Amino acid sequence: MNKKHLWGILIVLAISAFVLYTDLKTTPINQLAKAAAKMNWVFFVAIFVLMLLSYVFEASILATLAKRKNEPKRSKWSFFRIPIIQALFNAITPMSTGGQPSQLAAMIQMGIEGGRATSLLLMKFIIYQVVVFLAYIVTIIFGFHMVATKFAGLAIFIVIGLLIHVFSTLFLLAIMFAYNWTKKATDWLMNLLAKFIKPERVEKWRQATMEKIETFYTESQKLKKEKKKLLVATGLTILQLLCFYSIPYMVLLALNVNASWFAVTQMNIMIIMFMAIIPIPGASGGAEYSFQTLFATFVSSNGALVLGMFLWRFATYFFGMILGIFGWIFKPKKIKGPEN
Repeated sequence: MNKKHLWGILIVLAISAFVLYTDLKTTPINQLAKAAAKMNWVFFVAIFVLMLLSYVFEASILATLAKRKNEPKRSKWSFFRIPIIQALFNAITPMSTGGQPSQLAAMIQMGIEGGRATSLLLMKFIIYQVVVFLAYIVTIIFGFHMVATKFAGLAIFIVIGLLIHVFSTLFLLAIMFAYNWTKKATDWLMNLLAKFIKPERVEKWRQATMEKIETFYTESQKLKKEKKKLLVATGLTILQLLCFYSIPYMVLLALNVNASWFAVTQMNIMIIMFMAIIPIPGASGGAEYSFQTLFATFVSSNGALVLGMFLWRFATYFFGMILGIFGWIFKPKKIKGPEN
């Protein structure tokens, strides 16, 4: 972890402290104390159990994809530390750009060769993107009207977040199922850009994009051949996301607020869409604002709303950062396997 990452942590803490100060300044302490006194501690614990299960399922996805015959068995900790390290670096880098490289580093540390580690992460990424894409589409179909009618300003940013994800997922699917067409379309787009931007810069973009297309295509073909692994990994991804998306509902239950799981989960998914376009480490500030804006629909008490927001933020963000720091410090035993 370098100075840039430490600065990321400091920025996140500073913004979060400012949000906390702003909320506490406008929310009487007695309201927060009253909401905390009514806390259901069984559901409080369940919040963190769900978050841990989310990491366990994510680790299991990588363990499933990495499994080979006649290969030394790697420890559960070596796989579990990968998603928590990702959580740490997602939290402290803008647009979560540090997540993928940190996972790669963690896999190399456990003895998986760099090329194979990259391949496994790409497989996992493809499956994740497709499952999240379906979740977003279902959410927009059934839940967007709730946001559009009450929070028109926020709805615009949610749509932008959705469009970014839709285009990236469609691009992946196009590589998988229309490889030649995708290469031609990319080439045409680069030729168009070269008319407005320096050709040398566009040529660098062309080479980088074509390399990524080749890599994604190669990995997608491997994935399609391993149907059993694909099905198991897809099922585990669904379970991982169900746990993660259900945390706000569990927060409301901890605050003794009755609500529909489906409605709350839709709201949560839309918050995640909104967070995707905030270019600040961990989407700090925007995440808290969007949670309070959307979940005011379910929580009438301002004290309970603020308490719920910080409980949700700690469980889904700071909890992962704390675990990720331990994951980064305690490295597993490096086990070499037969690499192809």
